[in-house]
Amino acid sequence: MADKLIIFDTTLRDGEQSPGASMTKDEKIRIARQLERMKVDVIEAGFAAASDGDFESIKAISAIIKDSVVCSLSRANDRDIARAAEALAPASRKRIHTFIATSALHMEKKLRMTPDQVFEQAKLAVRYARKFTDDIEFSPEDGSRSDVDFLCRIIEAVIKEGATTINFADTVGYGVPELYGSMLRTLRERIPNSDKAIWSVHCHNDLGMAVANSLAGVMIGGARQIECTINGLGERAGNTALEEVVMAVRTRRDFFNLELGIDISQIVPASKLVSQITGFAVQPNKAVVGANAFAHASGIHQDGVLKARDTYEIMRAEDVGWSANKIVLGKLSGRNAFKARLEELGIALESETEINAAFMRFKELADRKVDIFDEDIIALVSDEQQSHENEYYRFVSLAQHSETGEKPSAKVVFSIDGKEASCAGQGNGPVDATVNAIESQAKSGAELLLFSVNAITTGTESQGEVTMRLAKSGRIVNGVGADPDIVVASAKAYLSALNKLHSKIDKLNPQL
Repeated sequence: MADKLIIFDTTLRDGEQSPGASMTKDEKIRIARQLERMKVDVIEAGFAAASDGDFESIKAISAIIKDSVVCSLSRANDRDIARAAEALAPASRKRIHTFIATSALHMEKKLRMTPDQVFEQAKLAVRYARKFTDDIEFSPEDGSRSDVDFLCRIIEAVIKEGATTINFADTVGYGVPELYGSMLRTLRERIPNSDKAIWSVHCHNDLGMAVANSLAGVMIGGARQIECTINGLGERAGNTALEEVVMAVRTRRDFFNLELGIDISQIVPASKLVSQITGFAVQPNKAVVGANAFAHASGIHQDGVLKARDTYEIMRAEDVGWSANKIVLGKLSGRNAFKARLEELGIALESETEINAAFMRFKELADRKVDIFDEDIIALVSDEQQSHENEYYRFVSLAQHSETGEKPSAKVVFSIDGKEASCAGQGNGPVDATVNAIESQAKSGAELLLFSVNAITTGTESQGEVTMRLAKSGRIVNGVGADPDIVVASAKAYLSALNKLHSKIDKLNPQL
């Protein structure tokens, strides 16, 4: 009988560590609901001790999610663990994930602790975490660069203290598949009580080998949990991509012989949701979830697919959710149909006032755009929630003029802490003029690092989704705006980013 492979999703924790990818509580809840709909086994909802915002998000997710295990990361100290336990209190099934660095480099340079001190702290942390739950995960940070003898010593001890999952972390993406898998196998063979815990892999993609390393950890090392993120989102070059490992194991079941609980039809909806919320676009040639993943341009390929689909397709697009992108609503659709579609998409609006506001936005969009797609609904609700959560700056209206041979100009009206401000500006193009107009009033002094435009659906009447990435005083934030008018979407995105800079929420980002 095939073994079960546990899928541990850390989009809401490690994925959020991508510069500019921070999410609001409501956005995290929407992603958590989608992960549960996809039947992810474990959802790492955040790092409770990092900020009050993370704490509240984990607590809210813990109260809502029923089928998946909800997990919080914590450093190996009592304060972090107690904070995680408090945030996880409402959860039906909870896990505390505690970690400490074990490589000589990290212990000396970062922790400034001796191996013996790290050993004792790890044991005490797991012992303390057991007071709150029996589901304890322990990670030796930078495990792939750690001394094998020391790893054997510390992991044996934490399993004795009650750790039920051991996560072998390739924190800096240093691993090579055969070496990484062999090192994990060595640990399992040498540690006497290794069979008392489930072994997990957590790989970063710095050398482009996160998925390969994770699968080697499973096949060579005997791991039965993979830690991953939607779209491979994560710090630096990202993490192991959930969609890639899941479809690799499912498509090549003849080789892996592992069972998965994932509903793969929810993969593409999850990818699109995370992309729209974070503003991190998915590259067209991305495996499984990229726009070109199932496209065939070569005449030879097209001919083969027409004759027999499996000549060039090893997966079916509709199996992973591509066929779900149907027209669902139009301008004649009523409020109940709209509300039902929100529920199907996993969008939970807490009050009738919020539903009514979203419905009004939908009707306004339907007057401007004939066909409303799922992605349009997700974008307009995200836009509405984003503006209400941090509305120090709020878009009101825009007028712009652009003509060949003349310098483009824009007039923008937006509110600053509830008071309307009107401003004007010129620029090299209408978007530049709009940003200059906003800056004439906001005076943020932020540096624009990225301006990106994507069509939410197909056709020239599609809503445009704009991402603006701003940096100031060492902070990097993303703002996302959507509208059929690209210039309006740009103004919304810029104001969204300014709101995040204004919120000044500082977070600790332990890397794992």
